[in-house]
Amino acid sequence: MVSDRILVVDDEETIREIVCSMLTAANYHCTQASSGMKALGVLETGEEFSLMLSDLMMADLDGIGLLERTKEKYPDMPVVMVTAVHDISVALAAIRNGAYDYLLKPFEREQLLAMVRRALENRRLKLENRAYQSNLEALVAARTEQLRQAVSDLERSYDVTLEALGDALDLKDAETEGHSKRVTAFTIAIARSMQVSKDDISVIARGAFLHDIGKMAIPDAILRKPGALTPEEIAIMREHCYRGYVIVKKIPFLAEAAEIVYSHQERFDGTGYPRGLKAEEIPLGARIFSVADTLDAITSDRPYRPARSVAVAREEIVRWAGRQFDPKVVETFTSMPENIWMDLRRQIDAQIYRFASAGKST
Repeated sequence: MVSDRILVVDDEETIREIVCSMLTAANYHCTQASSGMKALGVLETGEEFSLMLSDLMMADLDGIGLLERTKEKYPDMPVVMVTAVHDISVALAAIRNGAYDYLLKPFEREQLLAMVRRALENRRLKLENRAYQSNLEALVAARTEQLRQAVSDLERSYDVTLEALGDALDLKDAETEGHSKRVTAFTIAIARSMQVSKDDISVIARGAFLHDIGKMAIPDAILRKPGALTPEEIAIMREHCYRGYVIVKKIPFLAEAAEIVYSHQERFDGTGYPRGLKAEEIPLGARIFSVADTLDAITSDRPYRPARSVAVAREEIVRWAGRQFDPKVVETFTSMPENIWMDLRRQIDAQIYRFASAGKST
């Protein structure tokens, strides 16, 4: 076992020799320095010391000056000041400035060894505590990363499930195949342009993707009806917002997204449904979705009309700003390059085609 290394600093050689003799007999390894400056030279060689015993009154650099020069650079090395009785007030000031303790001259062997043992034990406990804190921080960081990864994996599994639900809805309402994916992509693009935070975009995207999930509870006779709906059928169709909200809010992970599902048919002027929310009473995600949804509706083929251009959709959306749509969202939408919408549509349609082709080949 390697013994603790102690640096003994005193400008009187006799005292240094006596102190080192006592310490060496107690199995400590000693190094001597005849002044504060020479002590700094020894420390700067890189040799590590467990303790420094320093005289208080020395010529070129006294004990206080040596303490000040070493306490920040060698924080793990306790310093014990060795002083005469009349220097106690200075020694106490040294303790306030970072010295571990002081030892009065003249001292007995046992006094010296007891002081050294206490100082070294204090150092050992501090190092162990630091190592414990470091290990604890590393453990907490590792566990936090494990938890983050687990949550991330869980979110991915949720998103896969949500995508399956969206695909099932598109199959049920064949007229709008790919609508959920397209409108989600459009919503994300606008939200990013509005500099919405990444976490909020995740919530908004899920709400946009699931906006029509309540239609799963709407009878096919109404959902697939080729002609105009009766007032009673319209009332039933409008229930899909609330029905979707009830379905989604049961999943804690989707609690915020559920509010978008509930609000996606509200209008900025308060004339929408189901609650007649107005302006900023409507969640931001739902206000962004409203523009994206209209864009997709106008630029998609319908049985009663062919798809129209993005330019036509832009004009229509601008015309309804302040009534159906949030003017700030419309402003962002119109500032975005027109070509990105068709690029996104082509990407989504290509994904749908690949998925359909893979399904037929199995």
